[in-house]
Amino acid sequence: MRSKWLGKSFATFVLLPFCLLMAFPFVWMLLTSLREQNTIFNGPIIPRKFTGVAYKDAWTSIDFPLHFWNSVWITSVTVIGVLIFATLSGYAFAKLDFPFRNTLFVLLLTTLMMPSTALIIPLYLELKSLGLLDSQAGLLVLYISGSAPFAMFLMRAFFQTLPDELIEAARVDGGSELTIFRRVILPLTRPGIATVVIFQFLSTWNEFLIANTVLRNTDALPLQPVLFTLMGQYSTNWPALTAGLTLSVVPVVIVYVRMQRQFVAGMMLGAVKN
Repeated sequence: MRSKWLGKSFATFVLLPFCLLMAFPFVWMLLTSLREQNTIFNGPIIPRKFTGVAYKDAWTSIDFPLHFWNSVWITSVTVIGVLIFATLSGYAFAKLDFPFRNTLFVLLLTTLMMPSTALIIPLYLELKSLGLLDSQAGLLVLYISGSAPFAMFLMRAFFQTLPDELIEAARVDGGSELTIFRRVILPLTRPGIATVVIFQFLSTWNEFLIANTVLRNTDALPLQPVLFTLMGQYSTNWPALTAGLTLSVVPVVIVYVRMQRQFVAGMMLGAVKN
């Protein structure tokens, strides 16, 4: 009992500095959003006077509700679209036999080796030829098609952990392939689905380079690219910028807290499997 208590105390002593180090950027951002502009660079880290004026500035100067809704809409559709493609294709590559299965899987994996920044110009020209430039539909096509291979790779790994006998038993009981997938397979892969949702939500919510390239209509932009318009060439409203960033973090925290247990279970499953 004493050795167990000493082990936990030692782990806490070792991990606590790393936790504080990881939390420092968020705390610094929160404190900066609560101070006045003239004390940004010449005051203490913890301001002597707290003010919420920066949140009002961030809310009104960039039409925060409109762009926040754009981020919610674009991220939600992207997560749902990626999840549909990833679960269906991951299940097919893991459990179904069809011609050239391994070859197609390797071809899909090769798309992960290309950095997205190297593909911006070809994708821009392709969207222009399809008439999808400067539209949220074009942005959704890029997000879903660009993220689906990695999500499919993750879901395939989770589907491979399920025994084939479970699927065979469901087939013997008369279940169709769609019924087996929806009622037997999907409930058993909730940790994998939570992992894909969190990864995809984070990457889509925080993405701004592709959105800033594809969309010219300012009203259609998501929140992240618009927040950086608060950075001027000669001066920057740092409290308003950090206030906007703090507000933009709230949905990410909510999604993570809601799916934390499933996410950790999914990561542990992958660790044990490997």
